[in-house]
Amino acid sequence: MNLYDLSHPLNNESPVYPGKENPRFISAATIKKDGYRETHLDFDSHLGTHIDAPAHMLENGKTLDRMPVHAFSGSAFIIPVPDSMKVIDGQFISGFSEQLKSADFVLFRTGWSKYWGDEKYFSDFPTLTLAAVNRLLALPIKGIGFDTISADPVESKSWENHFAIFNKGAIIIENLVFPDKLTESAGKFFCFPIPYEKADGSPVRAVFEAL
Repeated sequence: MNLYDLSHPLNNESPVYPGKENPRFISAATIKKDGYRETHLDFDSHLGTHIDAPAHMLENGKTLDRMPVHAFSGSAFIIPVPDSMKVIDGQFISGFSEQLKSADFVLFRTGWSKYWGDEKYFSDFPTLTLAAVNRLLALPIKGIGFDTISADPVESKSWENHFAIFNKGAIIIENLVFPDKLTESAGKFFCFPIPYEKADGSPVRAVFEAL
């Protein structure tokens, strides 16, 4: 069994979406003083590698805690995106039609995670066209994942890709990171969220099990 962690570690230096508050991981108890360790966590629900729920943008969209646990795991296929490609269109997606037929999750490996922690990470990253998103949503998928900050360009005000995915009841997984040693494309994907009440999003430990 080959398991790969697709998650960025979380700490006080974790990058946040422009304009958002920085996370705070604060020691709440120490072994020396209290006999045990405990940490106070203070951060937004979309920190690090995380899920966007339909409720993130839809007034009546489902929250993560109202979704069945099987919504967060299933078969997956990783699509490698060439370094030079900034716009991922439907024609490119069609080249993987056979592999995607049995995928619950489609994960895009653009390599953009190499800029994690750099200002460049938040701009000019590869994104799907709406036509490409709709091609994927014609399949019975549970979610689409990216190793970038957003499913839409960061300057977008219409968030077409987000709305299309959410209106289908699917989830978005953002800020994935693919280890260099991961060479397989087909496998199983797991991204279980924290089941807090009315969860619009949640950090996850995203894991890929290669076939």
